[in-house]
Amino acid sequence: SPPPFFNRTTVNKNGIYQFEQASKCKAIQDNILSSSIKKKRYAEDYYLHIVRKLQNCTWIRRPEESTKFRSELASCCDAVHNFIASQNNTPLGSNMSYEVDSKKTILITEDIFKMLPVSSPLSAYPFKTCAVVGNGGILKNSSCGAEIDRSDFVFRCNLPPTTGSISKDVGNKTNLVTVNPSIIAQKYNKLNEKKTEFLENIAVYGDAFLLLPAFSFRSNTATSFKVYHTLQEFKATQRAIFFHPTYLKSLAQFWRTKGVKAYRLSSGFMITSAALELCENVKLYGFWPFSKSTDKMPISHHYYDNQLPKPGFHAMPKEYNQILQLHSKGILKLQFGKCESD
Repeated sequence: SPPPFFNRTTVNKNGIYQFEQASKCKAIQDNILSSSIKKKRYAEDYYLHIVRKLQNCTWIRRPEESTKFRSELASCCDAVHNFIASQNNTPLGSNMSYEVDSKKTILITEDIFKMLPVSSPLSAYPFKTCAVVGNGGILKNSSCGAEIDRSDFVFRCNLPPTTGSISKDVGNKTNLVTVNPSIIAQKYNKLNEKKTEFLENIAVYGDAFLLLPAFSFRSNTATSFKVYHTLQEFKATQRAIFFHPTYLKSLAQFWRTKGVKAYRLSSGFMITSAALELCENVKLYGFWPFSKSTDKMPISHHYYDNQLPKPGFHAMPKEYNQILQLHSKGILKLQFGKCESD
């Protein structure tokens, strides 16, 4: 057996290596934290350089940081009670202001009130593990499907495909999926026809919630309500629920104080924010606003098309910067590349 000092030297070397790695990773984190303040905009290559470095750092969950951030979000926005419009937070007979068309209001009539769940339908909170699945092309050939499907609760955005060969990369479990009313308008002619096609397509989501921004713009209301009534009419297993506009306004205000001043937050970022309150562990997949990988390989805009993003960013750089910060602080985990297959 080797002399005792041999082992000690190895341990020391490893210790020094780990310390150096930790110091490097700390420097990267500090760089991310300061970069959001320094410049209004960065080139894509700058971010890819940072992401490449972050990939080499071991991610460590920091429960105390998570708790602190969750309580900060709860005191501003309170997703547990306010994320979804319910009878508890939307009084019958009240005039509700729209999120974006805030000068316009909608009267909560008996008919609208009846469409709302009595209280938040996400009552099993807090979920232990949540996957928030974006639609970025980075998911292609990622083998992340099994890992996503093992999560207690899976959030998806904008009715993405999950069946066939793609499911090995994106999984097919879905508990909540957002619906952009423009998809209903363009693909299903606002459900004035093509109802059967719509119902067949959403059958893949099982008994998931379909989350719609009925009260964001006045132009979204009728289409969102049509989705609700279509599901009711055909006794579909999915349920339509609506974002609460006050929650989205509070959330936009919260992120504005952190430098995200976009006209409107992306739905992926809204969902991520809610998940941070509703879940103990949050992991993000398919969030990739770049036109190439860290190895300079082209990456399509979405995992289900071959369209390359325009050079520059798809998602707002400020949002992605915040996600990188949350990852660096151990508050959520961002999956950058392939998942370890079982």
